[in-house]
Formats: sequence, C-alpha cells, structure tokens
Amino acid sequence: MSEENGNLYERLERDALFSMPDEDAGMEEELDVVRALTGEEEAAASDLTLGGYIDKHDRVPAFEGSDGQPYTVDIEVEATGGTEQPWVAFLVFLRWAATGAGIMGHLESGDVASGDTEETARQAANELTLYEIRSELDAAIERRRELERDDQ
Repeated sequence: MSEENGNLYERLERDALFSMPDEDAGMEEELDVVRALTGEEEAAASDLTLGGYIDKHDRVPAFEGSDGQPYTVDIEVEATGGTEQPWVAFLVFLRWAATGAGIMGHLESGDVASGDTEETARQAANELTLYEIRSELDAAIERRRELERDDQ
C-alpha cells in the first residue's frame, strides 16, 4: 500500500471517529464523502435528461434497443385539436444499420408529454431522463414484436 493511500485511510478513519454525531442529536445529514475529502460539492450530472444530453453533447443520444439494434431518438410534437391538451409530444426512434450508414426503419412511442403550446410540450419531453427514454424504446420494440406475431 502506498504512503498516500495509507494517509487517506487514516484520515478517513479519524474523520469518521471525530465527526460522529451525539446519540441525542437525532438524524443528521448523510455524510458526503466527496465533499468531506475535497471540500467540493459533487457536480450533478447534466446529461441525464434528453435535453441535457443534447445540450452537453450537441447531438441526440444513441441506444441499443432490446432487439440489439442501434437507435437514435428525436421528439415530435403535434396538435391534438383538444382544449385540455392542445399539444402532445412523442418520441421517434430511428433504427440505424449496424454500420451506421443508413436508416433502416423507425418506431414511435406513445404520447410522453403534453402542453398548452408546442414549445411547452417539447420542453416537457426534453425533461425525460435517458432511463425513461430507453424504457419507451423497449416498449415500442415490444409493441412491434406483438404486431409481427399477430400478422403471422
């Protein structure tokens, strides 16, 4: 073990012993190891949402679907003609060739957001996490599989 690691372990142990709350103090804030060691706040990931990812990377995210195929995602917004939800947003997943040389097809999600204006519906869809986007992709793949089974 290097001397630097040994010092780090000793410091962590010492800090843990001397920063323990009194039993009467009740529940304290959870220890933030990064802040305790460096004095800095851990930066929040800015690219966990669709809009955040696009802003940070200047491109749409790519996913491997549950079918093993590569997909990218985009948001489409359309008017509903209704008064309660005049605009809805849905996701369009473009399926790419394995080489990335061309688009082989596409899938669509159901409505994932709504708004009073086209922009508010789009913004609400941009706030979806990449985990939610991936879940929508896998649901769209499953719907396609069910349709293909029904056609046989």
